[in-house]
Amino acid sequence: MDFQHLQRELLLQRWRSERQLGQPRSGCGPTNGISDVPGVRVGHATLAEGERQTGVTAIVPPGDNLFLTPLPCGTAVFNGFAKPVGLVQVEELGVLQTPILLSNTLAVGTLYTALVRDAIQRNPELGRSLPTVNPLALECNDGWLNDIQALAITEAMAQTALAEAAADFARGSVGAGRGMSCFGLKGGIGSASRVIPTLNATLGVLVLANFGALTALTLDGVRLGEAISPLMPALAPQRDAGSIIIIMATDAALDARQLKRVAKRAGAGLGRLGSYWGHGSGDIAVAFSTRPQPQPPEDAALEPLLAAAADATEHAVLDALLCAEAVSGFRGHHRPSLTDILDRLTA
Repeated sequence: MDFQHLQRELLLQRWRSERQLGQPRSGCGPTNGISDVPGVRVGHATLAEGERQTGVTAIVPPGDNLFLTPLPCGTAVFNGFAKPVGLVQVEELGVLQTPILLSNTLAVGTLYTALVRDAIQRNPELGRSLPTVNPLALECNDGWLNDIQALAITEAMAQTALAEAAADFARGSVGAGRGMSCFGLKGGIGSASRVIPTLNATLGVLVLANFGALTALTLDGVRLGEAISPLMPALAPQRDAGSIIIIMATDAALDARQLKRVAKRAGAGLGRLGSYWGHGSGDIAVAFSTRPQPQPPEDAALEPLLAAAADATEHAVLDALLCAEAVSGFRGHHRPSLTDILDRLTA
């Protein structure tokens, strides 16, 4: 038995035992999700109707009115083949003024309008005696499984995702993740968290995973994609030209500069999975603190948080793959679930 085959067998054995035990890894928060950061909530609106397989996901930080009490925020763009809205002002001013909405590429305008209406409802003088607001909406292209040209996302769906945001939220083929593909498999929404005892803080990560070529899929250093690929010879391959949106939240009182440093470490987590941020990919990380008044620690104290950002990003993508159910949609296109494939490998 060669070394790579032995590695693969050990990984599959661990996968089988962890699934049976149902226990998260050590160092995680209670739910191993972004809502382990106190006050952070997530909501979805999912559309699964024939060729329309899409949706909206909302990440709602604590606070009744982010426009009046914005939160420190930093961003990192690994590859900019993307159509977000609001990112330029976040980069310039370092603050988050609205909840964050995620959906498909052609829905960004609708998400923008929904966030503006939400902000106006809370601030009736917005744009009149008050300044305008900077909504933050990000996207991935779900056009393989979803008829993206149908423009099926509505303001009502965005409002539903915002209104139904909760600490307990679904993952996988839901919300914005409904039509997403990842490593040629079904992608979508995934999440993870890490506790940072030295900072008395938690870091939570949520991803919208829609990237990666199957043969590149690497789990815990094992090139598992090469073993999976022969099981799916009839499926259309996925180039690493897809995208990923990574949202990070922490209750550490970091400033925008430090949050940008944390956001950058998401790239290390993506690299561990086999991604190289292809030419046509939109790979963006946004990190915010739930503490409105920064009390930045010494930069050297960030070391465990930087490591956690890479680790939690890696495992949030794995969470998306493991939670996603198989989906068929536009023109009969299909993406199978990683869970089904691993069940076949471990049988």
